[in-house]
Amino acid sequence: MVILRAFLIAAALCVTRAVSGRETVQDAAVLARTLVDLSPSSIGTMATMFPDDHATLAGQPFSLQEYYASCHANGSLVLLFMPISRASQNVLHSDTRSVSISVMDAHPDASRPRVSLIGNVTVFTDVDAIPDEEAMKACYVAKHPDARRWVPGPREPHVAYWARFDPQTIYYVGGFGGLHYIGYIPLEIYHEAKPSGVRDWFRQATDSQNPPLAVQSEMDV
Repeated sequence: MVILRAFLIAAALCVTRAVSGRETVQDAAVLARTLVDLSPSSIGTMATMFPDDHATLAGQPFSLQEYYASCHANGSLVLLFMPISRASQNVLHSDTRSVSISVMDAHPDASRPRVSLIGNVTVFTDVDAIPDEEAMKACYVAKHPDARRWVPGPREPHVAYWARFDPQTIYYVGGFGGLHYIGYIPLEIYHEAKPSGVRDWFRQATDSQNPPLAVQSEMDV
């Protein structure tokens, strides 16, 4: 799966350069969505800030890897939010609840794409008012089967809530600047981009008769 995904991205890059000479912002949006939506691990690096009233680290950055699941058609991400974690505490003490989530290629190096999503977290603390709760749970657990032990419910080992991360700013680095797109991707272009575009490029580049790579079902928001 990882090898196929890497080949899909490589095929997309080859066709893009053959057609236009370099990646466009639309190409970058498709590749960014592919990185995030079709990540074999669905793990990103979440960066937050220590709150201003922290005894020793006020205003300092903090980042760790976190699970996510891409379950929404517009690119918003589902998170399992646990107040026991340092990142969650930073979010709860932030007026804006702003974070960044960065995702990179499964085999990262300087020539491979990576993307940083900057946005806001909505925490659904009211268990009786969670939108699409069952679909959210099914999507998240499909990506992270081990997390079924931690999901919100009567037997959770720690207090946990469902949350949604809504990207507001997208910064993409496709690789080296001579051929690859480097810069911001407008939000509306990111929202509309679909990983299926990479499958189309893959078929064009290889003239393959292989069936298309399955994409997880999406929840509309």
